[in-house]
Amino acid sequence: MAVAQEPMTEASKLGKFSWAMFDWANQPYFTVVTTFIFAPYFTSFVAESPAVGQAYWGYTQAIAGILIAVFSPVFGSIADAGGARKPWIVFFVLLCAIGAFSLWWAVPGQQSGIVWILAGIVVGTIGVEFSLVFNNAMLPNLTPQSKMGKLSGFGWGLGYIGGLIALFIVLFGFSLPEQPLFGLDKTTHEPDRITGPMSAIWFIVFIIPMLLFTPDTKATGISKTVAIKQGLQSLLMTLRSLKDYKNIVYFLIARMFYNDGILALIGFSGIYAAGLFGWGTTELGLFGILINVFAIAGCFIGGWLDDKMGSKPTIVISVLGLSFASVGVLSISHGQVLFGLPAAMPVEGGALLASPAELVFMGFAFIMGFFFGPAQAASRTLIARMSPPEKVGEFFGLFALSGKATAFVAPLLIGIVTSATGQQRPAMIVIFILLMIGAALMSFVREPDHQ
Repeated sequence: MAVAQEPMTEASKLGKFSWAMFDWANQPYFTVVTTFIFAPYFTSFVAESPAVGQAYWGYTQAIAGILIAVFSPVFGSIADAGGARKPWIVFFVLLCAIGAFSLWWAVPGQQSGIVWILAGIVVGTIGVEFSLVFNNAMLPNLTPQSKMGKLSGFGWGLGYIGGLIALFIVLFGFSLPEQPLFGLDKTTHEPDRITGPMSAIWFIVFIIPMLLFTPDTKATGISKTVAIKQGLQSLLMTLRSLKDYKNIVYFLIARMFYNDGILALIGFSGIYAAGLFGWGTTELGLFGILINVFAIAGCFIGGWLDDKMGSKPTIVISVLGLSFASVGVLSISHGQVLFGLPAAMPVEGGALLASPAELVFMGFAFIMGFFFGPAQAASRTLIARMSPPEKVGEFFGLFALSGKATAFVAPLLIGIVTSATGQQRPAMIVIFILLMIGAALMSFVREPDHQ
């Protein structure tokens, strides 16, 4: 049953900025928890070895990915039937916060209770990803199609700025000072463990502008029970009629592959560097800061290109750039770069991120950082432009499904291959293959005119 839609009225500048603030609010979870600080800490110090830790981390992301893939279209269709998105956003933000807070208890060398830490990672990831489904579905009601790329790119850029500031707080507030803020104990890695509670509080505080100033879709007035029933019926009808949306289906299939590669590249680059170079919180924090600077530039440039050239060209260029960078990272091993050239590794007491091997790694990482944002922001814009107005939440649910339906495959394969070989590097080839398949499949997608 389709829900009648009123003509789109462009939101105020404050409303659009507040919507973009949601990316600012959620990004520290991805930046300091799942990428640069907590994930490498978990694999290097909580688990019994980096290889075992990487395998565990891969399994948590696989479990979360399966649950997100199954339920995101359901929640999206239910939200379309009920209308309002904000109540769902609040619920899932609080769920993410609960999972993130639990990471404080991830102590070094933890033997008993590690399953609860793994559960906290899964809960936090599910919460943040589901909240994104509903926030993304608000985009088409805020600005005309011709301006969506700029707004989406601005949101991603603002998110990376938020992540950058969070990294500065962790690095210069907790990691580098002899006496960290709040009296945190470095010997028990409290500066690493505080990233969970910090990202939870950040998320809750900075969604407030969106809740106050961004216009929501009007509630239909039907009960939650009826909304669930109608939402499920609508989802089933859409799934049966996907032949009428072949262009969207082609895009969602392509995104399954390239987004899986992007998420794996983001999630495991820091973990790989920590294991290869022996990086601690300080090195990982500096690495994250430098990556985010390039990511911010990429988002703003990518948003402009999105509206000028189109979402499809922006996506393809970005995915190919990431493919090149992934090969570069893959080419680096102990004492070697570019598949065989000798390069000195870092030595104890040496300058931060200054060894030849580290410098080559950072060069490819900067390329990764520049293309991360445009690929993801332009994907969000493209599905918003392609979705029927009355089914936008539903299609953003399917969009999340396309990002997660195979997202468990890469972490699972990385976990399995890492466990089988006892090494971190061999599994990384999975990322390059997924990116290239996704780029090739984008040739079947036709972008609608948005001018």
